[in-house]
Amino acid sequence: MMWWMLNGWNGGWGTGTFIWGLFSMIIQIAVIIGVIYLVIHLININGNGHRKGNDALEILKERYARGEISEEEYEEKKKRLEEK
Repeated sequence: MMWWMLNGWNGGWGTGTFIWGLFSMIIQIAVIIGVIYLVIHLININGNGHRKGNDALEILKERYARGEISEEEYEEKKKRLEEK
């Protein structure tokens, strides 16, 4: 009887219970990592006020570099952005 249990005769599962248990654990860990990644990614997308201000400052620098605005306009707008 012990031979049957060790060689897959115990209801047909054999070592399959271990393999499926391991597979299930790997899937659960992957789902948890995926959820953590999504939460972090969503936080980075929404960000906070500092990130939006930095983006605006970068756009302002690009506009000044392309010559779309004068130095006076650049300094004035930069000062306003830094106050916020």
